[in-house]
Amino acid sequence: MVMAVSFERYGRLYYLDPGEFRPRVGDKVLVPTDDGPEVAECVWAPQYVTEEVGGLPLCEGIATTKDLDRDEQNRQRRADARVIAKRTIRQHGLPMKVVGIDFVDRRPDVDQLVIVYFSAPHRVDFRELVRDLARALRARIELRQVGARDEARLQGGIGPCGRDLCCATFLKDFEPVSVRMAKDQDLPLNPLKISGACGRLMCCLKYEHPLYQEFNAKAPALGSAVETPAGDGVVVGHNVPSDTVVVRLAASGRRCACSRADVCSPRQQYEASGTTTPDAVPVAPAGPPDAAPAGTPDTAPAADVVPAADVTDAVPEETTETREERRVRKPRRRRRLHHDDEGETGQ
Repeated sequence: MVMAVSFERYGRLYYLDPGEFRPRVGDKVLVPTDDGPEVAECVWAPQYVTEEVGGLPLCEGIATTKDLDRDEQNRQRRADARVIAKRTIRQHGLPMKVVGIDFVDRRPDVDQLVIVYFSAPHRVDFRELVRDLARALRARIELRQVGARDEARLQGGIGPCGRDLCCATFLKDFEPVSVRMAKDQDLPLNPLKISGACGRLMCCLKYEHPLYQEFNAKAPALGSAVETPAGDGVVVGHNVPSDTVVVRLAASGRRCACSRADVCSPRQQYEASGTTTPDAVPVAPAGPPDAAPAGTPDTAPAADVVPAADVTDAVPEETTETREERRVRKPRRRRRLHHDDEGETGQ
């Protein structure tokens, strides 16, 4: 069985093995972390899955009243530490922006630890800042600089699509994104259109790119003639998310959206692949070269019977050679006439 929990509302989901516990949606449970068990909210109740999933952390049980009180105190401490960190940074005049605060009190090596995540345009000398923060918060201080993508993941927000940021909900790792992916998806190469809340290229360009590659490899190209249930037409557009092809009908001129399966039926795919061969010319029955074919009078000369293979090979060659000779001879004649005219004029 598998269950999902989240530390923040509308935050990233973490999957656990419920073990012997059966929490319901909305219950607070204890999740094992590197810094000790933490309180999280059950988002998906334990349920069976079709595939075997292994290696999931084991749920440590339902959170008690003591655990809930400790979690509420830590939330208040994080809020107070954020205010103090911002004020101290402003006093030192450092170009730093506080992104997030994490408070740890269950690590065996330290009593209390405050981790401050910040973003800065360049490296910052924060040695004096650490001493002042440690004196004000009375705890051990760690400062960690993060990039633009990590800043958006920690803060959260709404993307250009109107949904919660992918990095803050389900995306775990950041993979490199290139402008070529935007070109393959027919997106405008406007930085304002293809950039996310972090100012970098949107992460969805990466994990949606294989879908566009598969669609473009199987769907008919723009301008190609296709057969649809509504009649013959020409492809004028693609709609990859809905797996449809926009076709302009030849009879009425109107546009209709057809499923890719209707346009690219197995027979049409087979014909478009180029594996079909033209209809073969009937081949004469095999026999001795001097013998006449069956059903032919004995008076017919044997020399008139030519194998079909020879006929099919000979006709294209004669036609090709005749056309090439005509194309080659015409310029030669013109050059000769022109040369004769120049010779007469010169004389």
